[in-house]
Amino acid sequence: MDTRLARSRAIHLSGMRLLLAGLALVLGLVLLAVSVYHGVFARGARADWSGVDPLARLSVSDGATERDRFLRANLDAMARRVGEMQARVLHLESLGERVLGLAGMAPADIPKTDGRGGVLVGAHKLSLQELGSMLDDLERLAGQRSDLMTVLESRLLDQRIRKQMIPTQEPVAGRPAGSGFGWRIDPITGQSALHTGLDFQADAGTPILAAAGGVVVTQEYHPAYGNMVEIDHGNQLLTRYAHASRTLVRQGDIVRRGQKIAEIGSTGRSTGPHLHFEVLVQGVFQDPQKFLSAGAADGAAQLAARSAAAGR
Repeated sequence: MDTRLARSRAIHLSGMRLLLAGLALVLGLVLLAVSVYHGVFARGARADWSGVDPLARLSVSDGATERDRFLRANLDAMARRVGEMQARVLHLESLGERVLGLAGMAPADIPKTDGRGGVLVGAHKLSLQELGSMLDDLERLAGQRSDLMTVLESRLLDQRIRKQMIPTQEPVAGRPAGSGFGWRIDPITGQSALHTGLDFQADAGTPILAAAGGVVVTQEYHPAYGNMVEIDHGNQLLTRYAHASRTLVRQGDIVRRGQKIAEIGSTGRSTGPHLHFEVLVQGVFQDPQKFLSAGAADGAAQLAARSAAAGR
C-alpha cells in the first residue's frame, strides 16, 4: 500500500513466472561471463598475463593459428597469380623488343626495366608487405609496357601513312608499262626527245588509279598532256596523269591510294589511248619505274612473310 497514491497493487507470482525469471537470470549471467571472457581473459591471453588461465591462452592461440593458416593459404595463391602476371609482363617486354625492329626503333629508345622476374613457385614465404611491393612493381612495369606500345603504335602508324603517300601503286591495273622513261624517238616528230614518264597502253575508258594518297592540285586540260590530273603527296613529291578521256576528281580533293581518278583516253599530244604517268620530286622528273618496282618488291616480301607465318 502506498498511502501517498491512495492506491494498492497486488503482484501474484505463479510457477511459470518464476521459471521465466530464473531463465532470464541465467541468460544474463551467461552474457556477463562471455563479456568478461573477451574483455579480460582473451586480452590477458594475447598480452601474456601471468595470471590468465592456460586454457584461455590455448583457445586464443588456436584461433590465431587458424587465422594465420587461412591468410597464408590466400597469400600463397595470390603469390602464384602475381608470378604468372610477372611472367606475362616479361613476355610482353620481349615481344615489344621484337616489334621495335619493325618500327625502326632501337632498344635504347625505350625505358629499361631492372630485369627481375620469374614465377613465384618454390620461393620463400611472402609477407603481405612483400606481396604489395611486387604488385607495385607490376603496376610500374605495366605502365612502361603501355607507354612502349603507344610509341610503337604511333611509329607504325606514321610508317604506314608515309608508305601510303609514296607512289608505288600501279596506275593501270594489270597493264605492263610500254614506252619507258628516258631518251627515245618521238612518235610524232621522229626526232630524239626525252620521255619524262611511263606509258600504259589500254582501251579508252580503262580506270586510272592514284599511285598514292594525296591532294589533287591540278585538274585541267593541257595542250600537250590533254585532260590531266596532278596529285601532291607531300615532301615535294607529285604524280601526273595525262591524256585522260575524262577526269573524276577536282582540285582540292583528297584521294586515297588506288582510288579511281580518271579514265584512259587520247587527249592532247597523243597517238592513241594510253596513260602518260610521271613522278616529280622537287620539280625534277624521276623514273616512275623505280617507285613501281619498289612497291612490287615490298608486296612480294609481305606475301612471303604471310606464307611463312601460315606455314607455322
